Amino acid sequence: MAFRGPKVWLWRWRRNPLKRRADMVEAWVVLGVWALTVFVGMLAGWMTAGAVERGLARERVEWRPLMARLTERAPGKAVTTNGAAGGDQVWAKVGWTGPDGSTHNGQVRVGPGSASGTPVMIWTDRQGRLVTKPATAAQAGLRASLVGGLAGVGAATLPFVGGRVLLGRMERRRVEQWDTDWARFDALWGRPTG
Repeated sequence: MAFRGPKVWLWRWRRNPLKRRADMVEAWVVLGVWALTVFVGMLAGWMTAGAVERGLARERVEWRPLMARLTERAPGKAVTTNGAAGGDQVWAKVGWTGPDGSTHNGQVRVGPGSASGTPVMIWTDRQGRLVTKPATAAQAGLRASLVGGLAGVGAATLPFVGGRVLLGRMERRRVEQWDTDWARFDALWGRPTG
């Protein structure tokens, strides 16, 4: 096992006679890339989470529950008296009247074997179109946090990858410089060092 020595904080910025200008530039590039990565990730995550939360809050305000009726018998066997069901839920056609008095049709999930004309609670938007039940405030907060986190990580990859590419180029340039310097010493010493 190789000995690594004690950990030295901020070693990239300490004085060292062997440190070259390229080493200092690399140190600042690393710091800048990490700062930019964190900043971009946090900003994108925060903005996305806020947008998702506002959108879900708007849905809670605008979407309304409405009573619809099945337009035909739901497929499947009806629930028996002892509680055994022929299936969890099935898709069935429903009809309802929108806020402007127009009639609408759609499909919702209901208990299997439900009779035609059975009332079903649905959610509609301002135009009377069928929508899902809006998320509660707690669900909206969780969803916004998850989407914001994913957006933040996704956005942070751009400066991180860009920084890795830049550091890779700097590393190749430094190796080329070392090769040039060693070739100069080879000529001075009169023997190959490589």
